This record gives sequence, structure tokens and C-alpha cells, in this order.
Amino acid sequence: MTHSPLKVLVVGLGQMGKSHAIAYHAHPGFEIVGLVNRSTPTLPEELSTYPLRHDFAAALAEFKPDVVSIATHTNTHADYAVAAIEAGAHVFVEKPLAATVEDARRVVAAAQKHERKLIVGYILRHHPSWLKLIEQARILGGPYVFRMNLNQQSSGAAWDIHRAIMQTTSPIVDCGVHYVDVMCQITDAKPVEVRGMGLQLAKGLPQGMYNYGQFQVLFDDGSVGWYEAGWGPMMSETAFFVKDVISPNGAVSIVMDEGAASADINAHTQTSRIRVHHAALDAANQPARADDWLDMHGEPDHQGLCDREQDFVYRAITENFDLERHMSDAVNSLHICLAADESVRSGLPVKL
Repeated sequence: MTHSPLKVLVVGLGQMGKSHAIAYHAHPGFEIVGLVNRSTPTLPEELSTYPLRHDFAAALAEFKPDVVSIATHTNTHADYAVAAIEAGAHVFVEKPLAATVEDARRVVAAAQKHERKLIVGYILRHHPSWLKLIEQARILGGPYVFRMNLNQQSSGAAWDIHRAIMQTTSPIVDCGVHYVDVMCQITDAKPVEVRGMGLQLAKGLPQGMYNYGQFQVLFDDGSVGWYEAGWGPMMSETAFFVKDVISPNGAVSIVMDEGAASADINAHTQTSRIRVHHAALDAANQPARADDWLDMHGEPDHQGLCDREQDFVYRAITENFDLERHMSDAVNSLHICLAADESVRSGLPVKL
């Protein structure tokens, strides 16, 4: 069955918004009807001919899109998404889904009420190497120890982006939802407690905001997870990217190529190789099996992943995917990261 191209309104033209717009531009199933940004951005050539507006509500009424793609600051996500859904559009929204759990649930409720598709920008769900990591970890079996971080030594334009995000959202919430989502997909257990800590290492941030944070999450199957995120010119390039899953039966780890830089956006998702370690010992108490190395070179780059993600949006709409688990997972991972943020600010563990 052939479908007419879905009319898409792209809202927010920062780093991710531009990448998503380029994906829509290249996809035969989409037709960009308009772009929305508060300021006038510098656009790549392929996006320069589309109409640009500065007011979201007016653009929504003017263009009457089938799909609204939202990549604005987190504190606008919920209101924009609900407005789009109530106007009859399906919604793709960058992570985090909302600034609060209540707002996230409000967006999900609107999508359910109006029978619109809601897709949240969990880009790792479209990455073949991360899917392989999850598969291999589940083969080992739990309970699990998760060790994950993504620190970024940012300066120049990247530091400007990070400071803008931190007007509303801490690094452990903005980045953490990705990796907590991976933890939850592997263990399938219920999170029960979160413990967080953080520190403001940079001047000029809002009162109470911190550019370095870490947290621990405890699951009801006994699994435990650690996540760390720091942004800024002071961050170390040593061990900035750790992705380990450990179980009684061994471990699965992402091993990056030497020389990768934390500021490189492609380094945030690339894996290079996956190492599968087996814990079994032989009669001499030596490893009974050598580690397996899965070569992941040739994996999609950042733009390639955005292309895959927007193709998923197209198929979810045209093939009527059931997205109930997708939506509940998005709320769940956000709940954990916001609990971590609460713990950082209060100094107390948070029960879920």
C-alpha cells in the first residue's frame, strides 16, 4: 500500500533538530512543510528553501502537519507535544520526553486519548551495535551490574549548547535517559531506589544546577546500575565513555577505538567493538573460554542513526505500530533520572 508523504513540521533547529530535519528531507515518506525556531538559525543548503517561522502555535495552525518533530529545550516538550496531538498530528519528540514525570504522563495520555503516535528520541534503540549489546547481556542473564557514563570535555559552540541545556536540565537527566533505558531493556526489572550526587564545577550556571553528576539505581531483581555525566572544559578525556554490563556469567562491554574524543558527537553512539567475556572456569581454575570480540566497524554515524530513527517514525505511523511499551519505557527512564536529580539536590536516596 502506498501512502502520500507525511507532512512534517520541524520544531527546534539546534544540533539534533537539524539532523532530524535532514533525515526528513531525504526520506521519500516525508514532506517538510515548515521549520520553526525562536531565532533565525544557520541552515545547511538542503534545508534553506523551507519556510521558517518563529512562533510554534501559529505555524501549527498555518501548516496543519501530519507529524510534528520537536527538538526544543526540555521544558517546552510537553506543551508542544500536547498541542500538536490535540491538533491531530503524530509526534516525534527528542528525549527527555518532558521536564517532569507528571508532564510526561500528560503527553502519553493525550496520545492515547487522541489515538496519535508518540515516538520519543531514544536513538540507541535504532543502533545495531547497542541492540547487539542488549541481546548479548540478556543471553548472559542477570542479576546485572551496569557501569555507564558519558562525560564530554566541551568548549566553544559545544559548551554553549551544554550551558543552554543546563538552564533547565542537568547532564544526568539529558543524557542519562538513554543509558537507563538500555539498563531497563536488559534487566526488565522494576527500579526501586535511586541515589545521586553532583557538583557545580563551572561558573555562571543557574542556582542549584550542576555540570557533573552521578547516580546509582537499584532494581527489584538485585541488579544495580551506575551512571555518570559531566559537561564542560574541565572534564577529563580519560575513561569518558564506559559501557559495561556484568553478570554472574560474564560481561559485555563496548570497547572504543583509541583516540576518540568526548566532544565528537559520533563518539557518543559509536561502539567499534563489543567484547563478550565468559566467567566459566576450567578444572585448573582458568578461563574455560576465550573472550568473544564482535567487530562493529561500519556502523551508522550520527546522521545515519537519525535517518534510521525517522524511518522508524514513518513506519510506526503507516504500519500502525503498538507503542504502549515504547511510551511507558520513556516515562520509566525519565522517572529514574529525575529521581536521581532530586537525590542530588536533597542529599537523600529516593524510593520509587
